[in-house]
Amino acid sequence: MSRIGRTPIAIPAGVEIDISEGNLVKVKGPKGTLERTISPYISLDMDGAVINVKRPSDLPLHRSLHGLTRTLVNNMVVGVTDGFKKELDINGVGFRAIKEGNKLIMNLGFSHQVIIEETDSIAIDVPAPNKVIISGIDKQEVGQFAADIRKKRPPEPYKGKGVKYSYEVVRRKEGKTGAK
Repeated sequence: MSRIGRTPIAIPAGVEIDISEGNLVKVKGPKGTLERTISPYISLDMDGAVINVKRPSDLPLHRSLHGLTRTLVNNMVVGVTDGFKKELDINGVGFRAIKEGNKLIMNLGFSHQVIIEETDSIAIDVPAPNKVIISGIDKQEVGQFAADIRKKRPPEPYKGKGVKYSYEVVRRKEGKTGAK
């Protein structure tokens, strides 16, 4: 059995979970509502304030879906209660970000400004000119939005300039040495 898949999902107070026809899972909590259709091979059993994920057999497809489904449903529960966030750091001379209304405006060393708009489910916060915080209830959407911002100017290995995750370590390269 999958160690991840057989771990029960605890449902906190204030969270409602509805498993309807066609394995459509709806999770409603204080921060919002998420829904996802899970594989028809996997079944979810609710026992009070706990959900158990079951698989029908040990076929490789069923085994691979077991832990995945448990993680996806758990991320939905965590998202509607606590939410998810990604922190990005902007490094470089003159590189900075500001927020005007629902737009993130970044100066990243280009001849133009990079402008990205907030969506309904994603919130952008700029506590400092070189720090951007992306938050929301859907883990996949938050991660993709942060990756799209990072892709505008990924960190380069010589000076470390660019947009990077706050936990990311940029491996630095030595520049070319002059003639001796």
